[in-house]
Amino acid sequence: MTSKDGSIRSPDHLPESIGYAVKRLFLGKPLITEQLKTERLSNPIALGVLSPDAISSSAYGTEEILIELLPFAGLAAFTLLLPITGVILVILVLVAASYRQVVMAYTRAGGSYIVARENFGPRVAQIAAAALLIDYVVTVAVQAAAGTVAVVSAIPALGPYSLEITVCIVVFMCYVNLRGLREAGRPFAIPTYFFTVMIGLMIVVGVVREVFWGLPKYDAVNIAGAVEIHQGNGLVMGATILVLLRAFANGGSSLTGVEAISNTVSFFRKPEGPNARKVLTVMACILGFLVAGVSYLAFATHATPYAAGYPSVLSEVARTVFGSGTLGHVLYVLVQIATAAILFTGANTSFNGFPALANFVAEDRFLPRQLTKRGHRLVFSNGIIVLTVLSVALLIGTGGSVNALVPFYAIGVFTGFSMAGYGMTKHHLTLREPGWRHKLAINLSAGILSTVVVGIFAVAKFTEGAWLVVVVFPVLVFILMRLNREYRAEAAILEEFRTEQAEQVNYARHRVFVLVNSVDLAVLEALRYGRGLGADTVTALHFMIDAAQAERLRKRWDHFELTTPLKIIDCPDRRVPHAAQRAVLEALAQYPNTHVTLLLPRRSYAPLLGRLLHDRTADKVARAVSRIPHAAATIVPFDVQSQIRQAFPDLFEERITRRVEKIQARIAGDDQSRIDAYERPDAPPTMISVTGLIAGQRATVEGRVLKVRDGTTGAGTALEIEINDSTGALQVKFTPTHGGEDIVPGQLLRVTGRARASRNKPIHMVDPTYTIIEMPDGSVTTDTKTTP
Repeated sequence: MTSKDGSIRSPDHLPESIGYAVKRLFLGKPLITEQLKTERLSNPIALGVLSPDAISSSAYGTEEILIELLPFAGLAAFTLLLPITGVILVILVLVAASYRQVVMAYTRAGGSYIVARENFGPRVAQIAAAALLIDYVVTVAVQAAAGTVAVVSAIPALGPYSLEITVCIVVFMCYVNLRGLREAGRPFAIPTYFFTVMIGLMIVVGVVREVFWGLPKYDAVNIAGAVEIHQGNGLVMGATILVLLRAFANGGSSLTGVEAISNTVSFFRKPEGPNARKVLTVMACILGFLVAGVSYLAFATHATPYAAGYPSVLSEVARTVFGSGTLGHVLYVLVQIATAAILFTGANTSFNGFPALANFVAEDRFLPRQLTKRGHRLVFSNGIIVLTVLSVALLIGTGGSVNALVPFYAIGVFTGFSMAGYGMTKHHLTLREPGWRHKLAINLSAGILSTVVVGIFAVAKFTEGAWLVVVVFPVLVFILMRLNREYRAEAAILEEFRTEQAEQVNYARHRVFVLVNSVDLAVLEALRYGRGLGADTVTALHFMIDAAQAERLRKRWDHFELTTPLKIIDCPDRRVPHAAQRAVLEALAQYPNTHVTLLLPRRSYAPLLGRLLHDRTADKVARAVSRIPHAAATIVPFDVQSQIRQAFPDLFEERITRRVEKIQARIAGDDQSRIDAYERPDAPPTMISVTGLIAGQRATVEGRVLKVRDGTTGAGTALEIEINDSTGALQVKFTPTHGGEDIVPGQLLRVTGRARASRNKPIHMVDPTYTIIEMPDGSVTTDTKTTP
């Protein structure tokens, strides 16, 4: 950035935009790339940090089974609960065994996406990518909604506001992750261990009480607000195969998150693979124990889901197991706190996983490159924002109901399981390492069984929301493929240009045209740029749509004494891009072996203000001209906003920017000298002409002193001065004791103050700060006078 005299301003005084100041206020100081570190986790910490998504699913898996069974099977649902849970645990064993091999073979983060890409290629891997992306989005919604259920189960008065609470929590997670929240260390492990201990204690106490004394049972049929319960012989009348499949599909949500460790193997200490396998095994054992224990206690107590979604089955089981005494109430509250904590922590894991996966897929050129960009705090900000928007939209669309979200959930999860199983099957068939047949059987079985579960979900839950995933899934895969095709086509063209051995063209003539619509700062900058290109001719072009405007343009052109010739071309059909093409083609045809450059000035304002004040004609013209051989269109941007801020520092937006920056600096702990440097920079002020003054705004004007005379005021004798630049005269008044005594006619004076105007007086200043730049004899001084 340069000052009026052309000198380069110090980089310490570059002005910041209001958007950046607000970003610093909310997100804190930007982090530099060298601060990007990945903490290696010990096995105990890794278990707590990486498994909350999986372990927390035990909080709602049992309830989802009962929600499907009770309306059709009646009280027999509690009998059917245990065998269905047993089938789910068998699948857990197979899937965990399959992922134990994944973490040994692929120690890079990425999980089933990396497995599928390495064994089937990047295109087939997009099936896994789509599944995981959907899974991450729904994980945020399901876990956050379930966490809210845990809260409102303990505090029923908050129940009517469940959706609002959940959305606020998701937005808060977005905010803290944009600030650079990192999922590593003991704080994120605490909820997992807290939940495991409390639910484990509940299971042990409940089983002991049931075996020796018997647990109280809820009267499920007569509970007000419970889900509908079928009356009669449910096993015969209601428990059809379809109902059992739907209940099983719902219960499959208990296995979500099993793949999380395979997605983050690179976080483990060396040797990564064996350590990840140990943690995965422990996590699967804990999950199996909790799922089996909660299902058994639900069977023993007949804990019944509620139509409103709260209190939860887990909450009802905890009340019954711990009893109504003081200690029991304390333990119940601790269970609810632990449940909410791990569910919210599990939701937050997606804010780390989704952006990282999107980065992998974008690096493979199947998603927009913007998702590879690290933001203000070294996180993938665009990925975090996309995840938040999609999750909130899903929550609003489903009303924040966990039961409504489950069909979206498990299809993506089990598709990822399938891709991992089939990918490892291909891996074993290719390498045939020792014991490969045994491993292949495990992976293939896990893949086939997971595919069956996906089919069950797609059919049994189709009318309950699964249809949306069935539709969205192939559409998302198609979009990923289509984006990749676009990137590959671009790369092919680039390669063709690189290898092309065409002769270099040496043009005999170079003509530059500057497209103008008015005389403004951007046009002047474009003219200066055009003259610096060393062209044979530089011509300003105006396509006349309005004759009166064209005439006003010519008069202003002459007023500013611009040396570049102005050519006005009639454009009766108002097709400016077409007219620009014709002008360029005529110039090329006039002289052989000519190159034409068309410069298009662009006024850069703040985004919203810029769109209000100026259109985007330059883009349309540039696209049209760029199609012509031997012609190039260049948009020359000029930051009008920064010039306005320098000339008029008291404009509303600039005052807001300074205030926000000052507050942010205090929050960030910046020292006072930096605040002072921002508010009172030493950079030379921007001078403007007298005719450019705006009443009510501070500005700096430089001109010759023409007159100095004394005037009379109520407080005494005032000094009235008239200074003149090339555009007009400015009246300056110094009231008594406010300086001006050393000003004499003929001096070159610089004044800075607030311009004033009224109906009776032309624009003027009162008691400004002034600097005598040059004496009448030509000697130079730079003494600055500040009014008392």
